[in-house]
Amino acid sequence: MSDQLVITEPEGTVCVPAATLARIVVRAAERADGARVRRPRRGVDVEVAGGSATVTLRLAARYGTVLPQLAEEVQGHVASALEQMCGVEVRSVDLAIEELV
Repeated sequence: MSDQLVITEPEGTVCVPAATLARIVVRAAERADGARVRRPRRGVDVEVAGGSATVTLRLAARYGTVLPQLAEEVQGHVASALEQMCGVEVRSVDLAIEELV
């Protein structure tokens, strides 16, 4: 497993470091109404292996939010963003809702 994504094309190689992948994940997750990533540096883990990614994300949810719906929305946003922006297959987006705000 790697902490960066390496995309090899005929024109050359593109490296997307872990910090950039994490930022994509945070922005995508926070598109869901009621979701906040409280500690982006410690709240996101993206592991890349063989052209696919596994994401672990710790977040806060607004009190009153329906948590299963929020989780589904966050997972969809994160997977779509990584697939569209990086061309990587997302195996899973695992969430821990650690706080209500």
